[in-house]
Amino acid sequence: MRTIDIMLDRAGFYICWGCLCWIPGVYASVSMYMASKAVHLGFFWSAVILVAGVASCAVNYDADRQKLEVRRSDGKCRVWGGNSEVIRAQYKLSDGETRTSLLLVSGYWGLARHFHYVPELSLAFLWSVPALFEHLMPYTYVLWLSLLLVHRTFRDDTKCRQKYGKYWEEYCRRVPYKMIPYVF
Repeated sequence: MRTIDIMLDRAGFYICWGCLCWIPGVYASVSMYMASKAVHLGFFWSAVILVAGVASCAVNYDADRQKLEVRRSDGKCRVWGGNSEVIRAQYKLSDGETRTSLLLVSGYWGLARHFHYVPELSLAFLWSVPALFEHLMPYTYVLWLSLLLVHRTFRDDTKCRQKYGKYWEEYCRRVPYKMIPYVF
């Protein structure tokens, strides 16, 4: 209940459309395709996919944990063996009240502003790759999710720039990549 979609979009179009159309339509059809076109990967490749998937889940969990721990401790915790680095960003609510948020600039959040999308996309790819590369259909989920999350990085940056102003500019200077370090 603390994601930017819930807080700012108020469970808007993107979430409703995704839950009502995306999941039963596209997401399920990828699974159906893979069930009808079974491929024998063998133990080695199955294990590689499984280990990569578990690693992606662990990175996703750890990135969320870092941010929650920093917020819980008011920035007085350790991230990757060092003191957490934060920007204390002040903003005003519509009623004029001033609040402060912590923008984490160390750990995963120092690599890219939306680094947590990388393990999500990795998982989407790993769920599709057992179908190998004979058809594009199994990759519709990862392709669509890539477009959705890239678009979301721009929407989130716009909202955060409006909300935090100069603090967001400082955050973008310190964490220059949107999602993939040294790439995007």
